[in-house]
Amino acid sequence: MNPEQYLQYLQMAKSWLIAEGPGLLSAIIILVVGRILARWLATLSSKALVKAKVDETLVRFLNKVIYYGLLVAVIIAAADQVGIETTSFLAILGAASLAIALALKDSLSNFASGVMLILFHPFKVGDVITAGGVTGTVQQIDIVSTVLITGDNQKIVVPNKTITSSTITNINAHPTRRIDLTVSIGYDDDIRQAKTTLDELVKADDRILTNPAPTIAVSELADSSVNLVVRPWVQTPDYWNVRFDLMEKIKLKFDERGISFPYPQQDVHMHQESVG
Repeated sequence: MNPEQYLQYLQMAKSWLIAEGPGLLSAIIILVVGRILARWLATLSSKALVKAKVDETLVRFLNKVIYYGLLVAVIIAAADQVGIETTSFLAILGAASLAIALALKDSLSNFASGVMLILFHPFKVGDVITAGGVTGTVQQIDIVSTVLITGDNQKIVVPNKTITSSTITNINAHPTRRIDLTVSIGYDDDIRQAKTTLDELVKADDRILTNPAPTIAVSELADSSVNLVVRPWVQTPDYWNVRFDLMEKIKLKFDERGISFPYPQQDVHMHQESVG
């Protein structure tokens, strides 16, 4: 490049800076200050929602919506300062959004599912659920996925679309829960004695509720056993401890009183026929 061309380009750059510099500087200031204000307003609104006792998941979702909504307005205002027509900018933004939507179809499905989970609220952080083939405690509900912690402390990230497209079981949605046990005894055993024994064990455990009353009844006369159901109600946090303890106590007490637990069996009768 010869010196004359260099000077010519330098003069063009100088002229452009003189003409567009103030607008460019204003755009930079708007972007910097606007981003700070957007973050501050989003945080301020989140604090107000928390004070109003709005659900934590909804607060986090609204925080992101407010922040990115304000950020888009800031970008449009900055673009206007550098001479970009707002209508043209919005048209470009719309076209880009459409292209992104097509490219991220699955992610947008997860986003829509996340909105549904937040709005319809089938579970909250801290609930134990079964969803998408996974059982665990809900640690976090994000826009595109939900984080579950399993009983053996594994962290599993489940896409929201998988959750909303399958059955959701909220295991501890209610404060109480029923334990369902089936206890089999032999046909030669005394049903009345077995029921009395089960009733004693249920009444001896202070964690088992009296209202609703426990159910102890004969449910089935099976091929090799008489099946009894034991259905006590407990506080949801006590469910597994009571279940495990009750099963152990039933086995020990039945052994002590000579009540059997029959194995599946078949009686084979052989008849000898005389020939001739």
